[in-house]
Amino acid sequence: MGLRHRKLVLAVASLALAAGSWALVCPHTAQAQKNSALAPKISEIQSRPEYKHATFGVEVYSLDENKVVFALRGDELFTPASTTKLLTEGTALELLGADYRFQTRVYRTGPIAADGTLNGDLILVASGDPNLSGRIQPDGTLAFENEDHSYQGQDETRAVPGDPLLVVREIAAEVASHGVKKIQGNVLVDASLFAEGDREEGTGAVISPICVNDNLIDLTISPGDKEGSATSLKISPATSYVTFINQVTTSGPKVHASVEPTTDTANPDGSHTVTLTGTFPAGHAPILFAYHVPEPTRFAEVTLVEALREKGIAAKFPALVPKPDFKVASSSYTPENLVAEHVSPPLSEEVKVTLKVSQNLHASMTPSILGAVLAHETTDVEQAGFDLEHDLLAKAGLDLTAASQSDGAGGASSAYYTPDFVVRYLAFMSKQKDFAVFKNALPILGRDGTLFKIQVDSPAAGHVFAKTGTLGSYDALNKNVMLGAKGLAGYMTTPDGRHLAFAVYANRVSLPLDDPDAPQMVVGQAVGEIASAIYSGPRE
Repeated sequence: MGLRHRKLVLAVASLALAAGSWALVCPHTAQAQKNSALAPKISEIQSRPEYKHATFGVEVYSLDENKVVFALRGDELFTPASTTKLLTEGTALELLGADYRFQTRVYRTGPIAADGTLNGDLILVASGDPNLSGRIQPDGTLAFENEDHSYQGQDETRAVPGDPLLVVREIAAEVASHGVKKIQGNVLVDASLFAEGDREEGTGAVISPICVNDNLIDLTISPGDKEGSATSLKISPATSYVTFINQVTTSGPKVHASVEPTTDTANPDGSHTVTLTGTFPAGHAPILFAYHVPEPTRFAEVTLVEALREKGIAAKFPALVPKPDFKVASSSYTPENLVAEHVSPPLSEEVKVTLKVSQNLHASMTPSILGAVLAHETTDVEQAGFDLEHDLLAKAGLDLTAASQSDGAGGASSAYYTPDFVVRYLAFMSKQKDFAVFKNALPILGRDGTLFKIQVDSPAAGHVFAKTGTLGSYDALNKNVMLGAKGLAGYMTTPDGRHLAFAVYANRVSLPLDDPDAPQMVVGQAVGEIASAIYSGPRE
């Protein structure tokens, strides 16, 4: 797939409908549906040409009256895209608790001699912490940008300000504070908590128990001074793990940026050499792209060795093979051998990041984190996490025949929910102890996260807390994008004081390939219009 095609697919995945007859699918609420002021608005949207072959599903649930007050195809399965993260992150909150903290510990496997030589290995034990990065702020909160750096190549893409290796450098400083001046053995990362290697469905980031800077390297491309000239490249973090050869040239000013790694060579020492090619429009502001590291464990080992050297500690990069037996090494994971520990901000902050920016990697890690930490599974860890989620939802009395999920982020082809299932799940969450955390972690219509550009001038802006979802793929037959799913689900309190949960889905919308903003600004605005109509509508 060419970069323009791939960029569109990544863009529609970042948010990290149809003309058709009305279906009154919940008989017990049929009268409310028939009389609803929503019906004309949704009918008007469905009649637009772009939705000729698409399908809408909408349901609104009164949290005050504990009943459905409006439904359009509420019992039909829809592709949910990233609204799946509502289930993933809500489950984590319920089972781990908002105050749960990841503990990333570093141990020595031998004694420290009088001259500061560690006669053994230094092992960082990965805990599944998704935020070994520069997100951590002095007050203990986690920062985020509305367009997360994992969703590369868009004008609004940003990395959080600060040092992406902040936590790694803090760990190195703590090791140095124990008097270590030289490491005779290896510097290793024990990532045995769950399997590393699968790529999450949205951005392609590699899933692993170790997550340094979201397992990516930020690449900022700026144009040259004239067409045909070389572009400039800024790399963050700069590390010997990867060397970039920049062959991207400056194009005419009206050409879309087209930047991709055409070769990625793995070197014998475990480092990579990557050649970037493509074009970048003259006069355009710099754009952030991303290189998703193929081996997060090796990336973490290299950056830790480099950080240790910055602190004056002599350390070498470990050999690629043979791999150490961490079951044997774990006998050294004792309090007296602890030489560094990083304790994360509370889970409430991580949930906020994942839901606000639709962070696919973090959400994809979550089922395995639950399976490892709570079920103590060591083989089929991700399935163990889903088993825990299943049991939670079943205990809540939800109809699980109306739901299907196979990954944490919502990119799996088996992901389906009915709008009715989603609103009833949201109603369940509204009664839980950490509901305020859950609600406040959601993007706010017209204000932040993946909703920052949606319905900014609507009366509902600032009052709708909801998770977005977007999933699309390239249509080679028509050279278009088929937007398989656009979704919006969450909460609102209306001007007349009604507390509502809602779910809106639009599936199968054909969009032009040459407009990367179409998924958000066309279909995203449409589902936002429906949410605004729900907010402004009168009481039935």
